[in-house]
Amino acid sequence: MSETRLSPGDAAPDFTLPTDDGSTVTLSDLRGRKVIVYFYPAAMTPGCTKQACDFTESLDSLKAAGYEVLGISPDKPEKLVRFRERDALSITLLSDADRSVMTQWGAFGEKKLYGKVVQGVLRSTFVVDEEGRIEVAQYNVKATGHVAKLRRDLGLAS
Repeated sequence: MSETRLSPGDAAPDFTLPTDDGSTVTLSDLRGRKVIVYFYPAAMTPGCTKQACDFTESLDSLKAAGYEVLGISPDKPEKLVRFRERDALSITLLSDADRSVMTQWGAFGEKKLYGKVVQGVLRSTFVVDEEGRIEVAQYNVKATGHVAKLRRDLGLAS
């Protein structure tokens, strides 16, 4: 099965997804700002919690540098509410319950899990520029240390 992969320079596929607070976010509404879009497999799991907490801790400095952060998982909004409350997350959490956005972005497909090939969410991070183009596309990133590495890649002081 061939997977769609986005590369720098590609137009970022637009989406509108529900948040944990009942509103929706449309990517194209954020034009003029840089947007970090990251896909993670499941709220409340150790790696995803670490990654979400790292993004939350970096949010003020990322926003000061002109970045918005959107975390997208297949979790329902109700679970995202619990995730936000449990871990005091300040990033925007979006629900892609049917995985259609993940599929468009190449963040859903075959991966190895405990030695077996399964279909699942590929932990991926993208930076979308002010014009809505992909600036950075990173697939199969590690949950731990990823935000620090991304900040270095973007030339932001740690």
